[in-house]
Amino acid sequence: MTKRNKIIYWIATIWLALGLVSTAAIQIFKIKTEGAGGVQNVDHLGYPAYILTLLGIWKLLGVVALLIPKYPLLKEWAYAGIFFTVTGALYSHIASGDSFGLMAPALLYLVLIAVSWYFRPAEKKIILNKN
Repeated sequence: MTKRNKIIYWIATIWLALGLVSTAAIQIFKIKTEGAGGVQNVDHLGYPAYILTLLGIWKLLGVVALLIPKYPLLKEWAYAGIFFTVTGALYSHIASGDSFGLMAPALLYLVLIAVSWYFRPAEKKIILNKN
């Protein structure tokens, strides 16, 4: 892995992790904010407020899985779980007829997930036996 790729990986992964931790805190503690994942946002989309705790916990577990060394299979599951959560949020905004501004955080997460996953080091990838 080149130094450039390693820098790209860590910038995307840290930015993704910080975003997930911040929205997880908003969701777990049900902080009233109009930002991504806040109580008003989830209410606007028609979801019950109790879903916030589950989403917040999943996000924290995903961040832990992404940042701990080794465990490539766990990392793949974390990337998939984060991807499903974010695409679900994006779909909910589209179905609700929301503006691009409300969809932008989900789109940013999708870019960060893709970049982090694509540039991950070899030791964080699952190597399949090609027999």
